[in-house]
Order: sequence, then C-alpha cells, then structure tokens
Amino acid sequence: MADMKAINADARERMGKAIEALENNLSVLRTGRANPGILKKVMVDYYGSTMPIDQVASITTPDARTLVITPWDRGALNPIERAIRDSDLGLNPNNKGDTIFISLPMLTEERRRDLVKNAKNYAEDARVAVRNIRKQALDEVKKLEGISSDDIKRGEVEVQKLTDEFIGRVDTTFHKKEQEILG
Repeated sequence: MADMKAINADARERMGKAIEALENNLSVLRTGRANPGILKKVMVDYYGSTMPIDQVASITTPDARTLVITPWDRGALNPIERAIRDSDLGLNPNNKGDTIFISLPMLTEERRRDLVKNAKNYAEDARVAVRNIRKQALDEVKKLEGISSDDIKRGEVEVQKLTDEFIGRVDTTFHKKEQEILG
C-alpha cells in the first residue's frame, strides 16, 4: 500500500498545482476594483532583458479605480508604459514624468460577461488538468504489481475522491471570481 500512498500524494501535489495555475490565471482578470494583480503578466523590456513589471516598479492602488506604477529607475518609465499599452489588457497608461497612472473605466455588462467567459475557460482548463492527473494516477494504480484486485479498486476509489475534492475546489474558486466580476 506504500506505492498507493505515493501515487495519491503525487496526484494531490499535481492537482494542487493545477489549482495554483487557475488562481494565477484568474488573478489577472479585471474585476470592478483596481488590483495590482492584473498587471502580473505584463513583461517589460528593460535594458535588454524581459522581466515582470513588479520587478522594475512598485504598483499601488490609491483608490478603487486607479493604479499607480512607480519605477525604481526613471529609465524604466517608457518601457513600462510601452509594455502596458502592448499588453492585451486594454489599459491606457498616463505618464506623469516619474510615475504612471492608469484609470480603470467602469466595466460594462458586456465586458463583465466576457470576463466571466474567460474565467469559465480557465476553470475548464483546470478541470481538464485534474482529470488528466486522475487518469495518470489510475493507470499507475493498475500497473502496481503484487496487489489484489480489491486493493486496486480501493486505490481507484481514493483517486476518485481526490479528484472530486479538487474539482470542487476549482468550482469554488471559479464561483468566487465570478461573484467578484459580476459584483
């Protein structure tokens, strides 16, 4: 049964990473409030290397609809502004000389529906990843040697319980984000 525990532990760890990936993907979706996380995937071309925006500047939210980006080096101001404009976020940065301000417009109902649709796609990707991990774990259980068919059945049931738990976590995470977007 030690092999069965190792298979379950490995599947749990990999399913946890699928949940982490979902949470990272959902964090960049805009809700009604300003959130520095929406800039998480913006990459800045800075002195010949590409790096995440939060490694070249601090990002603050002075109010619910404004992001303020203050670069640690003034030379990074224009590359940061360019990276935000070129991103697929649809944001319009306003360069004030030493900081960049981004005013987030109110979300329209249509834009909210699009964001929910994107969130659903991310959640479905996570469900597929969890199911693929389940399939791999079940294959490993069936390949175990020297165990009875009853032990194989117990192992399959354990893997399914684990899968159900993580699918539930995907659904909970999605519904929480959906409420934030529609909120």
